[in-house]
Amino acid sequence: MYSNFKEQAIEYVKQAVQEDNAGKYVKAFPLYMNALEYFRTHLKYEKNPKIKEAITQKFAEYLRRAEEIRAVLDEGGPGPAANGDAAVATRPRTKPKDENSGGDGEDPEQSKLRAGLTSAIITEKPNVKWSDVAGLESAKQALQEAVILPVKFPQFFTGKRRPWRAFLLYGPPGTGKSYLAKAVATEADSTFFSISSSDLVSKWMGESEKLVSNLFQMARENAPSIIFIDEIDSLCGQRGEGNESEASRRIKTELLVQMQGVGNNDQKVLVLAATNTPCALDQAIRRRFDKRIYIPLPDLKARQHMFKVHLGDTPHNLRESDFENLARRTEGFSGSDISVCVKDVLFEPVRKTQDAMFFIETPDGMWMPCGPKQPGAVQTTMQDLATKGLASKILPPPIARTDFDKVLARQRPTVSKADLEVHERFTKEFGEEG
Repeated sequence: MYSNFKEQAIEYVKQAVQEDNAGKYVKAFPLYMNALEYFRTHLKYEKNPKIKEAITQKFAEYLRRAEEIRAVLDEGGPGPAANGDAAVATRPRTKPKDENSGGDGEDPEQSKLRAGLTSAIITEKPNVKWSDVAGLESAKQALQEAVILPVKFPQFFTGKRRPWRAFLLYGPPGTGKSYLAKAVATEADSTFFSISSSDLVSKWMGESEKLVSNLFQMARENAPSIIFIDEIDSLCGQRGEGNESEASRRIKTELLVQMQGVGNNDQKVLVLAATNTPCALDQAIRRRFDKRIYIPLPDLKARQHMFKVHLGDTPHNLRESDFENLARRTEGFSGSDISVCVKDVLFEPVRKTQDAMFFIETPDGMWMPCGPKQPGAVQTTMQDLATKGLASKILPPPIARTDFDKVLARQRPTVSKADLEVHERFTKEFGEEG
């Protein structure tokens, strides 16, 4: 039966090479990847060591070619297809060496695992500054101690003084845990790995542990680096529970071993994790985090700042007292709730413009909705103005406090008191305020 895998792989390779030679890289790449998948499955069953060695060498060669094609496509799409010299230049020039033959070639299976993890590296800064994060002063200070100071001022960390190695951010949904991680990625001059459970879970037996091991190895090679694991509870629930699978247990064990860092220099690798359910974490994982910081619901000042940040430079006529009033009225709202509220409010002027029956022309030639008794008001609609070729001249009115009143009358907070009690109880036992 396993010979079918080899035949399928050879068929895919023939098609891939044909498309490759024709310069059709977009078609060639998935064919190479299908061939590699069949070759890898065949290797699991092949008993003959010579045939196994020959297939491994071919596997490495085709893997390298697939990676070269992907690099070309990522850089500029199918550009080289039109240029024969460029196509030749990107072809593999040397035959890959088998790792067992004493050569310096990398294990093809490891290459594939690493290729999958490279997508987790954040190359573009999210553009979220510390000042954009409202409140959470203790959390920001602790993260700066762990992320910024060791890179900018390494002379501070001499003797027994060492930077923090692992942070757990926990709290109700929508309080800014992932947003803090974005600020860290923006401000830190480090390699940032953003990992979810899908990056580390594989259908192949034993591959998930290798992915975890390779992730930490890549982080050490690219140090200083930060590994951010969002919703870590999906990977590291309590061990020994009835619904735990063997694969899940092995991932936890490997993560525990790697975070302990025995035999590895992990001083320049920071593990940052976030969760909404800290009580569900395994106690051994919980112990691995030096700092466990509670990210609570925003306080009055933070909510006031959030309204300003989310409104940004959108035209409005709100005064400072209006922002204070909004902050008082949104007690119990999370940062996410306030973001949704402002997003809804931003559409209120558009709705007013759509429903308006009277418009007034401003001195700069723009048309704005108004009341029927306003001097200069013209009875018309948005659609009528658009048919007259004035669509680009229609301007929605600035946001008013009444727009917020209308939206807040129908919006409710998403975090219950019971949820808060759970997090506060966990903080008293294991955590600290952020």
